Amino acid sequence: MVLLSIESSALVASVALVDEDKVIAEYTVNFKKTHSQTLMPMVDEICKMCEMDLKTLSGVAISRGPGSFTGLRIGSSSAKGIAYALNIPIVEVPTLEAMAYNLWGSEKLIVPIMDARRDQVYAGAYSFDSDGLPSSVLSERAVSIDELIMDLKKIGRAAIFLGDGVPRFRNAIDEKLDLDHSYAPQNNSAQRAASVGSLGILYLKRGISVSAFSHKPVYLRKSQAERMREDA
Repeated sequence: MVLLSIESSALVASVALVDEDKVIAEYTVNFKKTHSQTLMPMVDEICKMCEMDLKTLSGVAISRGPGSFTGLRIGSSSAKGIAYALNIPIVEVPTLEAMAYNLWGSEKLIVPIMDARRDQVYAGAYSFDSDGLPSSVLSERAVSIDELIMDLKKIGRAAIFLGDGVPRFRNAIDEKLDLDHSYAPQNNSAQRAASVGSLGILYLKRGISVSAFSHKPVYLRKSQAERMREDA
């Protein structure tokens, strides 16, 4: 069982090849280029480097959101095109769950926060269940940092934060969260296709997948264009 995994929910562009025993390869770029410029060339390069025939893939794991509307659409279109052409399933991995999986084994409450703009973050809170999968303590949502901090205070557990929302909101967290908390190191803070693929393997083993036709990204809130049309 080998999955091609794609992560494009934010600035990071990441692709990986993952099987049941290891991460075969991962290619990650955290730089200001559009995913339309980077993702498919990265897929091509990583498959050539590993001498991987796409026809041998068991499926495509995709970071299904929340995140950047444009990034998610590009990643989704790429995954759908590959899965349709090869007649293989898509494994939809929630972006925040995959981020939490970066910190597998932590006993702290894991809190991924993505900068959602408009003074909000995409956030959730996770711990690991007996099978080693991320279990939701706070469901994924678009929320202000103040609301998130209030929810975390109610839970009352030591927390570790990660994601691109940390640089923007770290001062607010330090000032307002009077619980033991820390921040993931930079090598584990960003989205990674290897985490998407590793979770994807576990989900695919459980029969959790969709067809290329059925896959849709999860945005959590309306796009700016939709909001503008409603306000017009």
